[in-house]
Amino acid sequence: MNMNKGQKFSVWYFLVALIVAWLFAEYVYKPYTESKTEVPYSEFLADLNSQKIENVDITDSRIIYALKENISTDKRPIVGGKILNNKRSKSQENIKSAVRLTDPFLIERLASSDIKFGGIANKDGLIDLLMGILLPMLPLIIIWYFIFKNMHGGGGIGGGIFTFGRSRAKELQGEMSGVHFSDIGGAGEAEVELREIIDFLKEPKRFDKFGAKLPRGVLLVGPPGTGKTLLAKACAGEAGVPFFFITGSSFVEMFVGVGAARVRDLFEQAKKKAPCIIFVDEIDAIGQSRMRNFNSNSEQEATLNQLLAEMDGFEQNNGVVIMGATNRPEILDQALMRPGRFDRQIQVVLPTEEGREEILKIHTKNLPLDPEINLKSIAKVTPGFSGADLANIANEASLLAARRKADKVSMNDFDLAIERVVAGLQRKTPLTPEVRKKVAYHETGHALVSCYLPGSDPVHKVSIIPTTKGALGYTLNMPSEDKYLVTEAELQTRMAVMLGGRAAELLIFGEPSTGASNDLERATETARRMVTEFGMSEKLGPVRYASPSMMYLSGNTEVRNDIGDGTADVIDTEIKRLVSEAQEKAESILREHEKVLHEVAGVLQDKEVINSDEIKAIVDREKNETQD
Repeated sequence: MNMNKGQKFSVWYFLVALIVAWLFAEYVYKPYTESKTEVPYSEFLADLNSQKIENVDITDSRIIYALKENISTDKRPIVGGKILNNKRSKSQENIKSAVRLTDPFLIERLASSDIKFGGIANKDGLIDLLMGILLPMLPLIIIWYFIFKNMHGGGGIGGGIFTFGRSRAKELQGEMSGVHFSDIGGAGEAEVELREIIDFLKEPKRFDKFGAKLPRGVLLVGPPGTGKTLLAKACAGEAGVPFFFITGSSFVEMFVGVGAARVRDLFEQAKKKAPCIIFVDEIDAIGQSRMRNFNSNSEQEATLNQLLAEMDGFEQNNGVVIMGATNRPEILDQALMRPGRFDRQIQVVLPTEEGREEILKIHTKNLPLDPEINLKSIAKVTPGFSGADLANIANEASLLAARRKADKVSMNDFDLAIERVVAGLQRKTPLTPEVRKKVAYHETGHALVSCYLPGSDPVHKVSIIPTTKGALGYTLNMPSEDKYLVTEAELQTRMAVMLGGRAAELLIFGEPSTGASNDLERATETARRMVTEFGMSEKLGPVRYASPSMMYLSGNTEVRNDIGDGTADVIDTEIKRLVSEAQEKAESILREHEKVLHEVAGVLQDKEVINSDEIKAIVDREKNETQD
């Protein structure tokens, strides 16, 4: 919130004023009002015995007295240790002060000397007065300050509690966003669609003559890390228009009506700066379907209703484009998704191989790369990686090169960085020989089933070094190309590879271990989707069962209330059949190539790591021996 300087408040101002008052009282006020000559107590006694003293004032800690010779012409009394006359220079020169000591005979001496004497009541100084009044109030002042500071987002106290309804959006001018489409790689069709919005904002007259209207809203939909926020910033940077950025959760507070007020305020600000862009990140925080919320008076619903009215209500928002980003479009309210509100949905998908290479070039342009590095080959072995993943890989590779004090980033640094992102950081805790042996056969089972089954992803590397993600070992498969469609046979092959480790344990040790728990989870989930989503079951036919909207939780149990008990039993039977067939296929392959299984597992136990070339050499040698 913008405030005038006169409206700002800081507790530091109060503390500074207190210190200034104390300094004034100590070094200006007191020296001016208390001009006395400081003498030792012995001198006071000497003056008293010599009968030079005219009168004495006694306080709890001091003795203030005036000499006779300076009062011969002006016999005014002392009040508070000061002679009350206008001739201060002469009179106050002979006013002396001494520290009062414990002297039980002092009053007796003064009385016998025929000297006028009296006491002075203690008077609090300015600083004592201030401290006495303000110190008890200081905690309340501090608490009051921080309460109001939080209410205004740190902006001060101007405006009172009514600033709750002010929008918390951050405004950037287009050129200040610092992002252009040249800074983004792999956007593909999303960039093409967004450039049309930019043309609308830059040259509205060109479209007005055809009667074309500026899209009200653009929804960016895609998995996390694909660059939805970055694309929105690039739109502002390219169009050179104001850019209001806010997250969906910033609208909703515990106080009823705050979210709706903030939506109104945001659009009022935007209308004044039109043409402009409003970007709401994670819009599902306020745009969830009202069918999911049984409380019709909820704060979230009030906020959503206000957003719907602002996007397409009675008032026109000419020149204001609202952009939203979410990775959960299925939960958004249908009223929000209709034409006239979010006119366009732009899919921001995971980058293709060419897109990954573009992203890698952007993130490595400032890195000292070794000439042997081939970014195209790195892009080829990283299908399914988002732009954020690739940026992380480039950063991890540079850190590894810096850690080994190298001059350039090598290809090996990128390989290790990919492994770290996929499998986690390697731990140095060694495995016991027995566990080491079981993990070696388990990972070898995965690798060999993948090698002998057609259509599986090629094995890149096998390791039995534990990682920080909880794995005791891992088999790294790198697809040779991006896959957008997967056949039933390929899914069955994937399940067999997943269960290759468990099959190897059963074959060699006669019993499975808990190390295959994640493999079973993934294989079961694949089989469930084959049966209930992809129609890959002869008994159930081409029907989709158990859609997410027709499932609910009863305690910790998932209940399917859209199908009958008989159908649910058939689903469970089919899932079990697919998983069992996959494990039997894996066992059959490993039993047939048991010699290779022992050899690869032995190499793993000795070296801890084996790459694809070494595995291929062992497999090819067995093929040649079989042919001979």
